Amino acid sequence: MGTTNILMETDFPDLKLLNRGKVRDVYKLDDSQLLMVTTDRLSAFDVVSEQGIPDKGKVLNSMTLLWSERMSGIVMNHIVTADVNHYPESLKKHKDILAGRSMIVRKTEPLKVECIPRGYLSGSSWDEYKKTGKVCGMVLPKGLKESGRLSEPIFTSSTKAEIGDHDENISFRRMIEIIGSDKLAFRIKELVLAIYKEAEEYAFKKGIIIADTKLEFGLCNGQLYLIDEVLTPDSSRFWPKVGYHIGGPQESFDKQFVRNYLNSIGWDRKSPMPILPEEIIRKTSLRYKEALRTLFPR
Repeated sequence: MGTTNILMETDFPDLKLLNRGKVRDVYKLDDSQLLMVTTDRLSAFDVVSEQGIPDKGKVLNSMTLLWSERMSGIVMNHIVTADVNHYPESLKKHKDILAGRSMIVRKTEPLKVECIPRGYLSGSSWDEYKKTGKVCGMVLPKGLKESGRLSEPIFTSSTKAEIGDHDENISFRRMIEIIGSDKLAFRIKELVLAIYKEAEEYAFKKGIIIADTKLEFGLCNGQLYLIDEVLTPDSSRFWPKVGYHIGGPQESFDKQFVRNYLNSIGWDRKSPMPILPEEIIRKTSLRYKEALRTLFPR
């Protein structure tokens, strides 16, 4: 497979790089705005692969824009524009790289938690439930099965890990301690569950089950904004409705496909990530694109 359409990282010497995350490169434009570029980097179990997934960044960027617009009636987002034709003159020379995989956003103070609404029991929540009967400190009914739908969605949260570290599920009480406001925490919980409800119902009609997703928020002048990626295959578990069954792992449109492969070869989830077969890379790229086409057909 060729790599001509894979962007692993950006290098704009004329811009100030603020952060190179697991997937996104973030540059400072001025005191109030940032440039976010979504690369084709892939992370699994909080480890970044040396290989990229073709066109992945463009899929994630497009999906974030579409979901953010759909959720604008629930919560404000930090997006200023994703149209490169409306970018400052200083960015025009980078237009070919930025087109389709970037956005200019309002600068906020990110809250140091990830907010995770869960409608189905899977992943770390399933692992925790098997051991303790709880998820993030919440006691759940006995006898639940892997991938089963919960009677109603639950709000959970985790720490936001640096590259190489692992996110840690935390209780709602701990989340309040981290962000420093119970009023803000309850407001976020309300918004997160409303976003999940809207997204889950919409996606289900399109043939996709959203089992869970990660959302992030930031503050600017006391106003709360939805930030970073929104309901993408990187931050969510997307399952095809056809073939869904209770009692085991599901087929997926997201990077669970890569996680399953890594689990199958017994990787210890420590750096570096093993080299992925070209077939895994190709199929993962196709799944990301299929998720976008399915959710937002043109």
